[in-house]
Amino acid sequence: MKTRAAVAFEAKKPLEIVELDLEGPKPGEVLVEIKATGVCHTDSYTLDGFDSEAAWPAILGHEGAGIVREVGAGVTSVTPGDHVIPLYTPECRQCKSCLSRKTNLCTAIRATQGKGLMPDGTSRFSYKGKPVLHYMGCSTFSNFTVLPEIAVAKIRKDAPFQSACYVGCGVTTGVGAVINTAKVEAGANCIVFGLGGIGLNVIQGLKLVGANMIVGVDINSDREEWGRKFGMTHFVNPKTISGDIVPHLVDARGRTDVPQIIAWYMDKKIAIDPMITHTMPLERINDAFDLMHKGESIRSVIVY
Repeated sequence: MKTRAAVAFEAKKPLEIVELDLEGPKPGEVLVEIKATGVCHTDSYTLDGFDSEAAWPAILGHEGAGIVREVGAGVTSVTPGDHVIPLYTPECRQCKSCLSRKTNLCTAIRATQGKGLMPDGTSRFSYKGKPVLHYMGCSTFSNFTVLPEIAVAKIRKDAPFQSACYVGCGVTTGVGAVINTAKVEAGANCIVFGLGGIGLNVIQGLKLVGANMIVGVDINSDREEWGRKFGMTHFVNPKTISGDIVPHLVDARGRTDVPQIIAWYMDKKIAIDPMITHTMPLERINDAFDLMHKGESIRSVIVY
């Protein structure tokens, strides 16, 4: 089949919108029509040439939401028509890491995913007869993509795609760091360094668990307003403080968890919509990177 995608042909160059070929799902795989995708700093980090695992050409994007259109043999957890979020950290529920309950770093497909390939060692994308690599197992900058079954989380159908996609990375990284990693308890006093998309979701997570004082630190004073919207109680800009900053501060899992976070959003326990500062079509994806680099967006979302 054909799909439209923003392809990174090499580092430090704008993405190119092209039509390319996409092979259907093999056993244990799922074809997903991506309806919306966020543009994350990690995509920029790779495109700017800092990612040691990067290889080209590739289809970036890892923060998406869409609809299952076809499943390969043996797939049982999702069916065509299901709404899903692609997972760059899969959950096989069988490997040592998944069974330990101490980490979400599933090792089932890590070796091939890090090379931009599917578990069988090949790519499903091609352009002019030559392979185009996957990215973080997701490649959500393509209107259609193929993923292993263990790398999709089924979500409720009433969740809007352009908000749900943000749960794929920014929301889970921030909220998950509070609840699952730091295990912050009610009444704690906390400091959040950097008030970008992830930092703001850390603040949301802290508010959710009942943290007492939430201090945000950022060298961009415009981020104070954003932080306070999501529950920050104090703000510090190190550039405006002479001397020791310490006194100012002292005074101050994928397939399983993603559906729960969507439920929190739908129940209005956490906010996502205000963080989606820009929406645009695939043709303007390079504008999304420009907004990010200028610090003028919290999250831009591409809507297909």
